[in-house]
Amino acid sequence: MSTRRHFMLMTLLAHSSQLLAAPPDTTGVPSLEGTDLSGQRLRLAGLRGRVVLVFYWSTGCSVCRDKMRELRANLTGWKAQPFTLLGVNMDARQQDFTDYERLVQQTVPATQQFASLWAGAPGFFDSMGRPEQLPSACLIDKRGRLVERYSGRIPPEAWDRIAELL
Repeated sequence: MSTRRHFMLMTLLAHSSQLLAAPPDTTGVPSLEGTDLSGQRLRLAGLRGRVVLVFYWSTGCSVCRDKMRELRANLTGWKAQPFTLLGVNMDARQQDFTDYERLVQQTVPATQQFASLWAGAPGFFDSMGRPEQLPSACLIDKRGRLVERYSGRIPPEAWDRIAELL
């Protein structure tokens, strides 16, 4: 094989995964759906008319667990507003997610609990793509459009932005 053909073949192979993989939805109306531990099927499209914060987390992420108190406080504060907090758990093992959620059900007041989906479950779909780091979040407006992404700790300005969208 000539050097030129070899180079072209290697270049094509190197970029083939980028060509075959669907890119994350960065504009427009994203799609997210899965089943929570109670068996309820949740779809982002079913939350239109509400501001939604999709929070990507893992039980092994200390920053994620630390952030839960702030998330729950804001959820309680906006109880009368059209706001939904939706968790997406990124644990490799479903049992880790299940054990954590059972503990939450036993120790956290019902008014501070929010639905979480396990990203490894059959039928889980997320057009926004896997986050590069945890925690991470996507903010969805009332029309169902992705308006902002947050990587790492959610900045205080995010809560101001949510308040504006409400």
